Amino acid sequence: MSMLWLTFMEVSMAKIMLGGSPIETCGTLPAVGAKAPDFVLTREDLSDVSLKDFAGKKKILNIVPSLDTGVCAASARRFDHEIAKLDDAVLLMVSNDLPFAISRFCKAEGLSNIISLSQLRDRKFGRDWGVEITTGPLAGLLSRAVVVLDADNTVLYTEQVPEIKQEPDYAKALEAVKK
Repeated sequence: MSMLWLTFMEVSMAKIMLGGSPIETCGTLPAVGAKAPDFVLTREDLSDVSLKDFAGKKKILNIVPSLDTGVCAASARRFDHEIAKLDDAVLLMVSNDLPFAISRFCKAEGLSNIISLSQLRDRKFGRDWGVEITTGPLAGLLSRAVVVLDADNTVLYTEQVPEIKQEPDYAKALEAVKK
């Protein structure tokens, strides 16, 4: 492999932390100002959706490793509460969790404003959006990230949370969706 290729690969991976230990993702989040890559993800009712299913709405994508963790659960609760205040936006929570587990979690927590999506059938989302963890004990899961899209799927804001055990910057994400 050439040095140029290795340099490109190193630049294109996000370096994040898990409890202070470095881990990496397969790439980086879509750039602000770019069109978001489309996806096929599975809802709680096992139907598949893509970006076109949310056409005309601003979107907050709350990307999480698993709802079985306290920080993921906390971000789901917080975004569920905040999105209820916005008329023209939807909250898409994306993880590798099974749709059945996501449904149980949302019902148990009383979360009704989240559209939960799973990579059940298609793992391209993690690779296309640069959030698939490739090293460390969470390899194969999604990193903690937030992406805000406008109604035409242009990226308005991104945050690759630098430490998996840290909550995202809710204020910045919500500010971006309100613009």
